[in-house]
Amino acid sequence: MKYSFNTGVFKIKNGLFYLSSILITLAMNGASAQNWPVKPVRIVVPFPAGGAVDTVTRNLSQQISESLKQPFLIENKPGAGAIIGADTVAKSNPDGYTLLLTTHGLAIAPSLYKKLPFDAKKDLTAVTQIMSSYLVLAVGPTIGVNNFSDFLNAARVKPNSLNYGSTGLGSAPHLVMELLKQSANLELTHIPYKGDAPMNQALLSGYVGAAISPLSGVINPMHAGKLKIIAMTGTKRSEAIPDVPTISESGVPNFEHTGWLGLFAPAGTQLLIARKIQAEFTKVLNSPEIKGKLPNWGYEAVGSTPENFSVKYQQDLLSYAKAIKDAHIELQD
Repeated sequence: MKYSFNTGVFKIKNGLFYLSSILITLAMNGASAQNWPVKPVRIVVPFPAGGAVDTVTRNLSQQISESLKQPFLIENKPGAGAIIGADTVAKSNPDGYTLLLTTHGLAIAPSLYKKLPFDAKKDLTAVTQIMSSYLVLAVGPTIGVNNFSDFLNAARVKPNSLNYGSTGLGSAPHLVMELLKQSANLELTHIPYKGDAPMNQALLSGYVGAAISPLSGVINPMHAGKLKIIAMTGTKRSEAIPDVPTISESGVPNFEHTGWLGLFAPAGTQLLIARKIQAEFTKVLNSPEIKGKLPNWGYEAVGSTPENFSVKYQQDLLSYAKAIKDAHIELQD
């Protein structure tokens, strides 16, 4: 009895010791979250330096660095359709010091590729939708199109005679044009390129007649008279190109596509940290310096909560899966 009693006391004390350890750890984690950031924060951008996403990220991170008195360091990790950079963050320590700033392509990848090195649904935590974006329909100088109605007529006169460029098989510009083809009953020939730059060059050179593109890639050639922007995919006209109508108001009712730039952290990152990050990015988005640059970037500020962005991200995973299936796009290795 005495031995059993002592053993029981030992077990109770041992249990209390572990319970105390857990409580201490939780308290330390809470304090760590409250004090975030206490060291430099790394933002992984899964695209090359100098591109649109990189430019936006550097502008935002500079302002946040000044606000929080900690460096926000950009690490470009391009490759494999932005999968390499996303995988890096998915496998990082969930302490709030490694973040991923990427596009809605992250919601496309799981349905486009046969296998990913991470689980896009479970291995990343949605922190905030930083911005929403729209795409534009641009036409080159060789097809004699001046407006969206002309484009529809040109495409219907001889099916598949008009070709269009995209930034790659399964990319957002490709999927949006496929959705437009279905909505407007068009037959076009798709020519994929490896990114914005070669696609836009093909458009300017006349190798393709049309392209769905981010505004930032075609706004300068438009102003120079080298191509025309005849429609945009947003829900309303943009103040950067107020004379360009939406596709919906141009003859394809209810057609709309808005993409996003979003911030993610490794799964397991504390919600308190995610909310602090979201609050800082929202504050910067509302600064005069950033607000003045947004129109020409083709973006609109959002700054949604982690909860709201998580819901949108999960919905986009489903909607892009359907778009890829309906377009009969072959899964990539």
